[in-house]
Amino acid sequence: MTAPARPARGPRNGDQGAASAAVVIVVAAVALLILMPLLFTSAASVLSTASCSQSAAQPAPAPAASAIPANYLALYQQAGSTYGIPWTILAAIGEVESGHGANNGPSTAGALGPMQFLPSTWAIYGQGGNIWNPADAIPAAARLLVASGARTSMPAAIFAYNHSADYVATVLKWASTYAAGGYTITAAQQTGTACTIAIVSQAPSKIAAQIIAFALAQIGKPYQWGATGPDAFDCSGLIYAAYRSVGITLPRTTFGLWPLQPHIPKGQEQPGDLVFFNTGPGSTPSHPGHVGLVIGGGQMVIANCPTCGPITTMAYQDTPALVGFVRPLADPALTGNLPGG
Repeated sequence: MTAPARPARGPRNGDQGAASAAVVIVVAAVALLILMPLLFTSAASVLSTASCSQSAAQPAPAPAASAIPANYLALYQQAGSTYGIPWTILAAIGEVESGHGANNGPSTAGALGPMQFLPSTWAIYGQGGNIWNPADAIPAAARLLVASGARTSMPAAIFAYNHSADYVATVLKWASTYAAGGYTITAAQQTGTACTIAIVSQAPSKIAAQIIAFALAQIGKPYQWGATGPDAFDCSGLIYAAYRSVGITLPRTTFGLWPLQPHIPKGQEQPGDLVFFNTGPGSTPSHPGHVGLVIGGGQMVIANCPTCGPITTMAYQDTPALVGFVRPLADPALTGNLPGG
């Protein structure tokens, strides 16, 4: 699939330009041809914290136009889910505007950051965040699109973001490319409290990489019993939300996850698998009560009890309470209708 080219940048978001009704109608017609998918926890004293580099640096540029850094992918997906718009549209805007953070500006119009906001527009939609930080900029872009009528007419909302018919057409083409699975995932430095995990790009499938990327983007958020995000999670809630981000609905609780198949022998687990522990109320070796997400190298992402700290990465290999592993992605009933598996 040939990736669409980037157009010359038109008027920036927030500019008051004369929008042609004919242009919007034509672009809306183009959009009709494109399908865009919307798209009990325990004490963790037995789990040793793994080393994990932290950085506030911007991610490295993607090596190809069709590549999306893992942390950007997770942020696009999370913002899309939160604001009820396709993550592919946000990713397409991120590609056209900055190459997913590779070219943050300032533009000739004075736009800044990975989603290229004018400071005046940022003051309305940034909610006090950092214009350079994708974790703030991507949700702000989603808020701008929604305020511009994205749920009624996405082409018109994109036109409001950047007053150019070529821009709208290119964003829609990129969204279609992403929706069809026409992209790769690259490892990237996470911003804020998140980590650099190169294993994301070595996951056994694109779906597994997306699940891991989503989970990594939650690092630093608090534990809350019964929560499935977006601001807090419990251990099974994190698993539930990470899999749901790629269109897979798993049982909500750890006790419901353990019976899934197939079970994987220790030493044969791989990124994207679930790892279970005999800890927590009601837990037994045949009925484990704590769960994490394998990310490779003997490491997992996990949401711990309220007194054990925020979501983090940990080692699991030498944990006495370890019970076993489950690979939901090997169940065709769960993944058979998903692209890029």
